[in-house]
Amino acid sequence: MRKGKKFILNTIILSLTSLFMRTVGVSFNVYISNKLGASGVGLFQLVMSVYTFAVTLASSGINLATTRLVTEELANGSARGARLAVRRCLCYSLFFGSVAAIGLFLFAKPIGEIILSDARTVKSLYALSISLVPIALSAALTGYFTAVRRVIKSASAQIFEQFIRISVAVMGLSILAPKGIEYACLAIVAGGSIAEILSFVYEFILYKSDIKKCKGKMPATKGMLKRLISIAMPVAISSYARSALTTTEHILVPPKLREYGYSKETALAKYGVVHGMALPVLLFPSAFLTSFSLLLVPELAECNAHKNMRRIHYIISRVLHVTLIFAIGVSGIFFAFSNELGMVVYKSGEAGMYLKIFAPLIIVMYLDSVVDGMLKGLNQQLSSMQYNVIDSLVSVIMVYFLIPAFGIGGFVAVIFICELLNGFLSLNRLIKVTDFKIEYYNWIVKPIFAIISSVIIVKILCFFFAPLAELTIFALVCQIASAVLIYLLLLFIMSCITGEDIDLLRSVLKK
Repeated sequence: MRKGKKFILNTIILSLTSLFMRTVGVSFNVYISNKLGASGVGLFQLVMSVYTFAVTLASSGINLATTRLVTEELANGSARGARLAVRRCLCYSLFFGSVAAIGLFLFAKPIGEIILSDARTVKSLYALSISLVPIALSAALTGYFTAVRRVIKSASAQIFEQFIRISVAVMGLSILAPKGIEYACLAIVAGGSIAEILSFVYEFILYKSDIKKCKGKMPATKGMLKRLISIAMPVAISSYARSALTTTEHILVPPKLREYGYSKETALAKYGVVHGMALPVLLFPSAFLTSFSLLLVPELAECNAHKNMRRIHYIISRVLHVTLIFAIGVSGIFFAFSNELGMVVYKSGEAGMYLKIFAPLIIVMYLDSVVDGMLKGLNQQLSSMQYNVIDSLVSVIMVYFLIPAFGIGGFVAVIFICELLNGFLSLNRLIKVTDFKIEYYNWIVKPIFAIISSVIIVKILCFFFAPLAELTIFALVCQIASAVLIYLLLLFIMSCITGEDIDLLRSVLKK
């Protein structure tokens, strides 16, 4: 039980950190959208699509490799092996981070002018190249903190990074935004690059003090470099393929929208509303599940190493149960309050429309992120990456053919089809390797009934008691909070949430 409590405590720490980060991130995203406009957000998303591929090349699977190697060495009682694993991983990160940084810097101009077809992106790509080495090194250190279950330290580094990123970007925007979208984007990405550098320095200092706590006199397991490459490279190669395809997809969207008949600025605006405004808000609550996903890797890796299938089944059952309850609830809230959220957050009815359209997809998206973490912990990362590559390949093909025929509706269809495909493949693989059973009635049917009932009750109460009340952030928060409380109450009444769950959470919070 002590290990279970530690897992939940770490999850709470990461969840609160991630929730704070995403709250700040979404707020900053709203600030950016007000500064840049929808077309500016679209241009910024194009820059970030290229940057995402560069980051994938820089990290090259090192986060998972560090977590797995350090977990295995400490499980064998080798503090020396853990230190050696981190040193090897940092050298690996330095090499790939340097390759990515040099490559992005040398090819920034042709990428911006030829591939992205917009010279305004070139300066931003130059600025982003300097962040790739510290990003790669930080990925290795974050993997270490995940392995030793001291996530509060990496969480503090993330908060520090976000604070620097926003502070520098806001100051830069006040100076450069009047010069146009090109310089506004430059201010934002420059803030990110400076933040990544300072965050790595901070995290490295934390690592140097923390590594002294590792105990165990056993010698390091032989073949460390070989094991590192065997874990990281399959993930890296699959990640390269997926990231390249994803980048291609996002680069194709604006020109394919122009083929449908939109102007250049309208195409960027449509792309910006869907990818830069609606989707970040939908993914905002998944901060909790991101924490599950990260912490499941060392937890399941340790169980898998000891062939403890009973505990593996227990972890999978509890996590999937919580994930589905959470995802179904969030999906219902977004569907019911989409128009209000669109107006309050972005002052955009169009953004609200896309929130409603994508709300049912939340269940699949959130579930897939957690299943992906489970597969990595069970040494099934290659299968997970293969599914991601298939998803991205199908996405590129569909973008190429559907968007010119159906416009932004085609882009929406692409997102739906590919998320469903990836989710089905990943969940099917998890079931195959663990042979666990999904409790459809308790995990899916009851939560759906509960969330539908809760939002209907809130809507009826608002209709009778506050029909003419002005829509404010406070009023919307009160409505959503009321729906959530009723949802939780109904779950407890229907035994979807048990006294055991509450007792376990209470015992963790007391520690």
